[in-house]
Amino acid sequence: MTDAVMKDLVIDATDGATLAAFWSAALGLRSRPAGDSAADFVLEDDVPEHTVWINQVPEARTVKQRVHLDLHATVDELRALGATADAQQESWTVMRDPEGGELCAFPRQAATVGPYRLYALVVDAADPAAVSAWWGERLGLEAKRYPDRPWYRLEPGDGLPWLMLFIPVPEPKTVKNRIHWDVWGETGRLLDAGATLVTGQADSPDPQVSWDVLADPEGNEFCVFRPER
Repeated sequence: MTDAVMKDLVIDATDGATLAAFWSAALGLRSRPAGDSAADFVLEDDVPEHTVWINQVPEARTVKQRVHLDLHATVDELRALGATADAQQESWTVMRDPEGGELCAFPRQAATVGPYRLYALVVDAADPAAVSAWWGERLGLEAKRYPDRPWYRLEPGDGLPWLMLFIPVPEPKTVKNRIHWDVWGETGRLLDAGATLVTGQADSPDPQVSWDVLADPEGNEFCVFRPER
């Protein structure tokens, strides 16, 4: 039995409408307002695990994001949507969304995929072997190292709708991640496995909050929702 099943992704924004328009087009998802909010949005298609929430926050991006998205898309496609190119790498281009958030474009695969364009969720890590193994155990997947570099991956499978990569970086985590993921699971099981509690739903003054915010062993925030079934 796994401890968690991936539920969706969440992207913080200082201008929810602008970032929702960009990411809905970039990912191939429909956009709609999130409830009565005029600043928050839900991006979705017919697959629940593809859902992305755009949450407007007061804090602007200040440092390199430790979590970013890789897309099956061309540089020209993303430029037309408002992204800017930052650096050319081996087979991909590092770009920035309209708020400066990093993303990577993999154009050589763009013609072979469908409307949904998310290729991978990429997480910077101090110890990618350890944190990938931790998430692999939680999701019931095997963490694998790339043969020619110190990167680790969890391949798509039950509980994970896309590739998840863990990349070593020298700098420590200093601020809340602007992209995080939500999971279905039991908070107690995840705490017993080594997660830490950031805020519990009982701490929130908002009666609509039905989740707990936890952090993995490297401090990456994620939200836990009790399974509906």
